[in-house]
Amino acid sequence: MSASPSISPLVQVKPSSTTTYPIWTLEQIAALFELPFHELMFRAQETHRQYFPGGDVELATLLSIKTGGCPEDCGYCPQAARYHTDVKATKLLDLDEVLEAARAAKAAGSNRFCMGAAWREPKDRDVEKVAAMIRGVKELGLETCATLGMLEPSQAKALRDAGLDFYNHNLDTSEDFYPNVIQTRSYQDRLDTLQHVRDAGMSVCCGGIIGMGESREQRVAFIARLANLNPYPESVPINHLVPVAGTPLADQAKLDPLEFVRTIAVARITMPNARVRLSAGRQELGKAVQAMCFQAGANSIFYGDQLLTTGNPEALADRQLLAELGLKTKESCKAEVQV
Repeated sequence: MSASPSISPLVQVKPSSTTTYPIWTLEQIAALFELPFHELMFRAQETHRQYFPGGDVELATLLSIKTGGCPEDCGYCPQAARYHTDVKATKLLDLDEVLEAARAAKAAGSNRFCMGAAWREPKDRDVEKVAAMIRGVKELGLETCATLGMLEPSQAKALRDAGLDFYNHNLDTSEDFYPNVIQTRSYQDRLDTLQHVRDAGMSVCCGGIIGMGESREQRVAFIARLANLNPYPESVPINHLVPVAGTPLADQAKLDPLEFVRTIAVARITMPNARVRLSAGRQELGKAVQAMCFQAGANSIFYGDQLLTTGNPEALADRQLLAELGLKTKESCKAEVQV
């Protein structure tokens, strides 16, 4: 049996520019991955219950406000213009279309509304249009998140001034595996954008994709990179690769589902304050594996019928699953407190 890692004390902290976080070594994280499954799940639940005693699940809705035509070469992405997929490029949605979708998301129970655009980086005129969307969604009483590609510092500040709560910019995978998936944007480019977001005073949503052909060691390095950001992301979306015909990863072999659950558990232990989100690929995982992911500490999902370009379990099915598992939503917990 592998030796247990030396785990830092579970001390409640709030992210700030002055907070010092424990550094997780590769050896510590590797040891977590190697734990017997029941022991890893126990540790993840122990952490989860201390930091999220209410056990609520956050519901976030993701809308593609500008689809396809992206000049990048991300090997998993059907929105890349260079790949022959069924995704059709579209223009930026009108403000009214976005607000209509946001109202529907709120009515369905979502508390965070995420807007994604297939850009390498937005132009300033694009940022102005998205800023109007952010202001409109905020007026509806929803948290806001956007993923628009790389940002300049001035653009990050403009989004902050519009009221953006979270900016999503994923690292995707470990630094050494990254060139196997993406050539058109460097790892450092991604880190730079994250720093611009932090400097602007916004919260960070940052995670990646599991099952792209990376090794266990590379998953360890990926989690270590996320956990050792100071502060680590407030939201950590963990995607399960959805192979899409026409992309370089279309024929990628399926990942062992238990390895995905292990990754969720290790993310929870190493980033105890974060919302760990089940993102793309939930539909393929099925109910049983999703249930194990919630047990492992996942407490956020993308909710609704569609993500950017891939399917997602329908809202009613999600509600039924949460009810079967006895899990409450973030909004229902708030309502109970108000009563």
